[in-house]
Amino acid sequence: MNNLRVTTTIMAMAFVGLTAMSCKDGKKDSSATTETEMIKLEPSTSTADKESKVQNPESEKVLADYMTLKNALVETDKDAATEAGKKLENTLKSFTLDSYTAEQKNELEQLVASAISHSEKIANSDMEEQRAHFQKLNDDVTNMVAITGTENTLYQQFCPMYAGDTGGAWLSTEKNIRNPYFGSKMMKCGVVQKEIN
Repeated sequence: MNNLRVTTTIMAMAFVGLTAMSCKDGKKDSSATTETEMIKLEPSTSTADKESKVQNPESEKVLADYMTLKNALVETDKDAATEAGKKLENTLKSFTLDSYTAEQKNELEQLVASAISHSEKIANSDMEEQRAHFQKLNDDVTNMVAITGTENTLYQQFCPMYAGDTGGAWLSTEKNIRNPYFGSKMMKCGVVQKEIN
């Protein structure tokens, strides 16, 4: 039993080290990243949680606008990110909460208000600030998805190198890593943390 724990610990440490090294060198070599991209963690939501989630068409619009913004940041396109931030802000402002429970409404109101604020700042910032606000916006949108659910499979991805090595997460509709925090500088830096269905 102890041998199994030691082996598991060594493998986990090697995986983290490999990920960090592959991100730091910033090379286009995708051999190390390919291994990390294939990791799939099962979502932690129970059947009861899935049944309680309402799949609202408006939440799908929020996700679509979020993906447009993320892709603009991947391409390091400030103008496209500005437009995507404005569009997402408007979509969030029209988000209705009628189909949710009182508790869900309360939480969603706070998340939507925060997401609107970050979307507005993204629409009025330079690229570095756009990415910093996207990091916070991502938390809001991820938490919204936990309540609203989604019809699409999403991949929660993470780059350990962003923001002073504290890391930055994002959602994607593809397993392939395309980093919105570094763009072409470190396009493949990141791992798939979780699959969200």
